[in-house]
Amino acid sequence: MLENCLVSALIAAKKAGEAILEVYHGEIDVSYKEDDSPLTLADKSAHSAIASHLSSDSTSSIPVLSEEGKHTPYEERKGWEYYWLVDPLDGTKEFVKRSDEFTVNIALIKKNRPVLGVVSLPAIGCLYFAAEGIGSYKLEDLGAIGQLVAGAGEFSDKNKPLKSLIEVAIRLPVQQSFKKSPDQLNLVGSRSHGTEALSDFVEKMKQQYKKVDFVPAGSALKLCLVAEGSADLYPRFGPTMEWDTAAGHCVVEQSGGKVVDMEKKAPLDYNKRDLHNPYFVCIAEHFREVSLPL
Repeated sequence: MLENCLVSALIAAKKAGEAILEVYHGEIDVSYKEDDSPLTLADKSAHSAIASHLSSDSTSSIPVLSEEGKHTPYEERKGWEYYWLVDPLDGTKEFVKRSDEFTVNIALIKKNRPVLGVVSLPAIGCLYFAAEGIGSYKLEDLGAIGQLVAGAGEFSDKNKPLKSLIEVAIRLPVQQSFKKSPDQLNLVGSRSHGTEALSDFVEKMKQQYKKVDFVPAGSALKLCLVAEGSADLYPRFGPTMEWDTAAGHCVVEQSGGKVVDMEKKAPLDYNKRDLHNPYFVCIAEHFREVSLPL
């Protein structure tokens, strides 16, 4: 089942990325949501592309919970065994600033855990994907996803093309910065949502390491940088929603890392009554056993 779902998510992410880039390369018309976060035509177009594909595919029986779609009441969704959790355009501020660091996030949740994740960066032209039993990968050529579809939108045999795609992808993690420089710590954090708590955390880490590099990045890219090993830690002391993290969470876990609720010291839960995430820290595979000032 996960192989078919992964194929569906990869194609949906590619279609969403194409819809986003049509807007991105033109004039960006920005409106604002109730929380004053920017909403563009690209959000809506990407949501439509994803919802349309997932609802027409062989996995169409799986419900979809999307940031830009109708939010199903908890009393209904709490009984879902599987569901898609989608952020059609994560990092809208990066999109508006034209920094290229925005993503399409598609995750499959099973019993409160992300078991599949796709994080696409359409403007940069790369994509991260992961699933239980398959592993975590980075694809540096989005055109390779075209081989998953044969003819006029009809799927070819799904297992063989997926295997071919994995063969041209890069298995994560690809770097282990801590092992290379044990006195240096590489932190990644929000480009648009810095906080005093994050600054305090950085200062505490500077007491443990000779050199602490802080690299700002946008969207779910931060989680993926930890998954690939380019960063050691991503501490988050600001508001996020479940759809912001689920896909990247899976990419991190399947690379051997972890995403931990700072208070509970346990993996983030999904499909909660309140879809807001607690503060969390994302930890690279090579950094799992290091003591943190939490």
